[in-house]
Amino acid sequence: MESDNKGEFNMEKRDLLYEGKAKILYLTEDTDLLIQMFKDELTAFNGTKKGSFDGKGEICNAISTYLFEYLENYHVLTHFVSKSTDTEMVVKRLEMIPIEIVVRNIATANLSKTYNLAEGDVLQYPIIEYFLKDDQLGDPMINEHHAYAMGYATPEEMRMISRVASKVNAIFKSFFDRRGLLLVDFKLEFGKLAKNLLIGDEITPDTCRIWDKKTNKKMDKDRFRYDMGQVDKVYNELKDRILSAG
Repeated sequence: MESDNKGEFNMEKRDLLYEGKAKILYLTEDTDLLIQMFKDELTAFNGTKKGSFDGKGEICNAISTYLFEYLENYHVLTHFVSKSTDTEMVVKRLEMIPIEIVVRNIATANLSKTYNLAEGDVLQYPIIEYFLKDDQLGDPMINEHHAYAMGYATPEEMRMISRVASKVNAIFKSFFDRRGLLLVDFKLEFGKLAKNLLIGDEITPDTCRIWDKKTNKKMDKDRFRYDMGQVDKVYNELKDRILSAG
């Protein structure tokens, strides 16, 4: 393993560990570190809808890198170590908890349909939801008691996950607001490293819903889900606005 004067790690990519819909994880010479590569593919509805565009992996890697580093400045622990190439980052190897945590600030999509809320309604209080990460089961919604009973996480771990998710929400709402954007909702995944819980996976327009504050233009994967077009243009615009100073 070598590092340059910017602190970036140049790891030797070894065997494939896991390939998902949007990313690939590779082993490295360090058993505690992995290389996470972002693909150009887009998927929706549990992988039943598929697409891609050139440069998506670079965009998502740049956005995730920036947002992980931003969270670390607020003492939020993540698996991020360093960006290594345009499409790859070095990350800590975690024991992942198979639960997706979704934080909602504004009503849209399933929340609107399920509870008969108008799309765009600002919620009086953020909602935190938990989903079992299992495509074959359709990622069913669960609660904390399911997590305890099925051995996915302890009560203490679920309390910590909720606290961190709430903190991230507060940090990101302010961050996006300064860039003229609304944080509608977002998904986090957590993993264990020794006795610590760290945020893993990614933070990108694939895992967040983000709207323009003035026009409510969707700036995320919903443009692909619902055939709105200009997916590549919007992802690039979002990257530029996220990486801008402010």
